[in-house]
Amino acid sequence: MNYKIVNGAVSYGADTILEEINFEIKEKDKIAIVGRNGCGKSTLLKAIIDNGMLEQGIGSSKFGVYKQGTPVIGYLKQIQFDNADISMVEEIKKVYLPIILLENKINELEQKLQSSSDDRIVKEYTDTLEKYKFLDGYTYKKEYETAIYKFGFTKEDMNKKISEFSGGQKTKIALIKLILSKPDILLLDEPTNHLDIETIEWLESYLQNYPNATVIVSHDRMFLDKIVNKVYEIEYGTITEYTGNFTAFEFQKRVNYEKQLKDFEYQQKEIKRLKDIADRFRYKPTKAKMALSKLKKIEQMKIIEEPNKYDLKSFSINFKLKEESGNLVLKVKDLKIGYDKAIANVSFELYRGQKLGIIGANGKGKSTLLRTLMGHVNSLSGNFEFGYHVNKEYFDQQMGFEDENRTVIEEFENEFPKLTITETRSALASFLFYSDDIDRQIKLLSGGEKVRLQLCKILKKGPNLLLLDEPTNHMDIVGKESLENLLKAYTGTLIVVSHDRYFINKIADSLLVFEEDRVRYFDGNYKEYLESRKDSIEKVKEEKIKEKSNNSSYLENKEKNRVQGKIKRLENEISKLEEKVEELHKEMSEDDVCTSYVRLAELQSQVDDIEKQIEDKMNLWEELNSSLE
Repeated sequence: MNYKIVNGAVSYGADTILEEINFEIKEKDKIAIVGRNGCGKSTLLKAIIDNGMLEQGIGSSKFGVYKQGTPVIGYLKQIQFDNADISMVEEIKKVYLPIILLENKINELEQKLQSSSDDRIVKEYTDTLEKYKFLDGYTYKKEYETAIYKFGFTKEDMNKKISEFSGGQKTKIALIKLILSKPDILLLDEPTNHLDIETIEWLESYLQNYPNATVIVSHDRMFLDKIVNKVYEIEYGTITEYTGNFTAFEFQKRVNYEKQLKDFEYQQKEIKRLKDIADRFRYKPTKAKMALSKLKKIEQMKIIEEPNKYDLKSFSINFKLKEESGNLVLKVKDLKIGYDKAIANVSFELYRGQKLGIIGANGKGKSTLLRTLMGHVNSLSGNFEFGYHVNKEYFDQQMGFEDENRTVIEEFENEFPKLTITETRSALASFLFYSDDIDRQIKLLSGGEKVRLQLCKILKKGPNLLLLDEPTNHMDIVGKESLENLLKAYTGTLIVVSHDRYFINKIADSLLVFEEDRVRYFDGNYKEYLESRKDSIEKVKEEKIKEKSNNSSYLENKEKNRVQGKIKRLENEISKLEEKVEELHKEMSEDDVCTSYVRLAELQSQVDDIEKQIEDKMNLWEELNSSLE
């Protein structure tokens, strides 16, 4: 399978969104599309599906779209629920319709074989079983059940109607349905949005082993690092290809930029030197020929373009703390949080300058903890206490604005009426709101822009404790990097909830992990936490191996005779079963039985059952012998 766009472009009216698209998808490629918000990433995904959006680009190559065969392309926004009154599992099983039809056919043929010995039915039955096996018919139920559970649904949810789920849950169901359908080209637009870390890790593993091509638009850098082998960056309307994962892309981009800049600057100096020589001697008869040769040399040069500067506009940190807090910022002891009932019990201490990351599955109480600490939700028991001179501010991922008809500058002036216009503009510029931006209404801002405005207002108050709930949602990669740099430079204390592992690893120096049955404080960053988790898994394995070794030793010293006796009995049982198989094979070779497919099927079923018993007993025999050795 190969899919290729050569010198394409996409325009809306007079505006050109993408002016030169050269893009290729090969079989089993894992591709990332990256770039700033609004650069055209989602537009490119749509153009891959709807080639009618494409037109001739500005490049010199002839525009064309080339496909090998007729690849099936899957895209989340294409998935619709035809009937919201059926259950989730019924909706997901639509993906496996060919397998389910084969199952029905197998059942029908088995019924026919009970009363008919037609060779054609036997052949059809055998062929159908082969097709069923080829389509992974024996494992598809486990596949979709695993996906459902990993996306946070319960066994009870499987039989709920689609109409009973929230919008976010319906999106998850659509994503499950999409990835399980295994199209030739899988297009994913921000697939990790609103997924917890456990689900993201499962999705990573699934996509790493996905048998076909995948194209991903995502701002999750760790997710891209673990999956993709090629990166296309959209910048200034053009697309550049890089080989490798996201980290490799960042390195190559920096190296390419620095090399091109150095080559450009060297060539410009050389051109200036040659022009200066030509200008000095072109009117001197004895030197004119030499001067013309210098000009000719310039004409023969392949001109190196000045590289585009990095599109790295970022937040600047010009906000100061109003005052320092005491050394102990927060003490939490046996704090039970929840609404109708406790969902978590939390204990930890937080000190000045510490940056605490909170991670864990959805629904475990991470956001509830922040709301409890802010007094928005009552605690069920236990206590918490803030230290001296703690001035806290809270960013809520669901936070709205009082009046979205206000402009950006009106919203800021309403919060800080005593600031001069210069101070207001300077503060807003620190979060990338310039000139015309400040006169835009809030309702016209993107999700990322609204986050920036809220953070700008919060930091201007000069808090020494920040509580942030998913602050990177809706931010592009450069925005995330900017916020990371800002928070690393922030001298106050930080508590941040996030599913962005790259962000957490870069910012947090300690973690509060909401696990299945407890909340655990970890003194270290995310990378160290992963290593400790790996060590714990290895330790459990070692203990099991040690336990098995001890058991083997125990058998050798204390129960050797009993095991040997069991081995002898197994050998006798296996011998008798093998004799029974021989008898059945003799009966199957008799003339009157050979022509009766019903009787043959019965005898073969008995043979299969006995051979399965022999296999089980042989496995046990080998296991017992191994324990003696």
